[in-house]
Amino acid sequence: MTYRRAGIPALAGGLLITALLWWAGASAEALHLPGSSGVFGREASIELDRWLLPWSYEPAAALRIGAGVSDGNWVEAGPGSGRYLALYSTGAQIRFAAVFAFFVPGALLLLRRLPPVDGRTPAALLAVWAWGLVAGMLAMTVSAPWLIASMGHGSYRLLPQLSSVIASGRQVLVVAALVAAVVTVLAARVTARGAGPVPQNVVPARAARLAATVGTAVIAVSLVVLSYQPVAAEIQMISPDGGLFAEPGELLRQWLLLGAWDLPAGSSAGSWLLYRTPDVLLLVVVWAALRRLPVLLTRATVPAMAVGAVAATVLGLLAGQLLQVGVNGSGMPYGVLQLFSGLGGGIPAALLFGLVAGGAATVTLRVAVGRAEAAGPTA
Repeated sequence: MTYRRAGIPALAGGLLITALLWWAGASAEALHLPGSSGVFGREASIELDRWLLPWSYEPAAALRIGAGVSDGNWVEAGPGSGRYLALYSTGAQIRFAAVFAFFVPGALLLLRRLPPVDGRTPAALLAVWAWGLVAGMLAMTVSAPWLIASMGHGSYRLLPQLSSVIASGRQVLVVAALVAAVVTVLAARVTARGAGPVPQNVVPARAARLAATVGTAVIAVSLVVLSYQPVAAEIQMISPDGGLFAEPGELLRQWLLLGAWDLPAGSSAGSWLLYRTPDVLLLVVVWAALRRLPVLLTRATVPAMAVGAVAATVLGLLAGQLLQVGVNGSGMPYGVLQLFSGLGGGIPAALLFGLVAGGAATVTLRVAVGRAEAAGPTA
């Protein structure tokens, strides 16, 4: 698919996900209307408010609950209050502009290399959905300095605050990205009509399996090694003395850990294995996606494989988190929303290790294909 044909759906998806997130943030105000807690329940209203607040454009609504945000006092008229309000407005503008700016190039690349034709539609839909989650996370990242500064204490525990902002708003993002992905792919199917046949890659099965194994091994470094609780604790405890960038442990965990696990203690081995099933599912999804990706792509370039590996890792995380919701069915008394509170977590680490995994898989694939061609045709 040409850039012209892929550009229109990518732009449409970018506008839609931005509009959906803006609408979700604007809806936070409705939760503060009289009687809203009676409709949703007090706990559900608080949980929904927590999900929507990171995407709120209005500072008064964003600081209504104000957990750790100077009690929201800076909204009151007073010396310097206008400066803080301006910082928040600037951060909100950057946040929504960045969602669009990050979504469009990734969706454009995916639609060009993974057009939704010839049986590729499900793969393209899942990949664009996953990229929407990454775009939202990156938008929160780049807007975080302005949002932190608008709270009036940006120099206090800057890196932990940055980690908290990056991890916020992910639950709403899962739904908004899915809707945007559906519209993007449907529009791409329309623009792809009459574009001609899509080239099919012929990749030796052994080379594809080897590349998928190497890429999955990169993901396993985070999931199995770094996410082991004694190792994760050491990462968390990294805390240089003093300075604006003290206590980087929480931020490092955010970008390095895809999960958390420890050896069984106080429970049966069967229960422990049951709770590790989502981790196994993550690795299975990543391996299966990387195994099929070189065949599905029109060209297995490094950027396409890297973005595809990021999407595979994000999808594996979502699959594992949905399975974890089923495993944690005992949490139902605390509300359905709280069961899904962990949905969308781990996206920063998925981006980091997904890029490395995609690059490693591409190099392995090219070396393996080169050796297969040098050895002559095989069965």
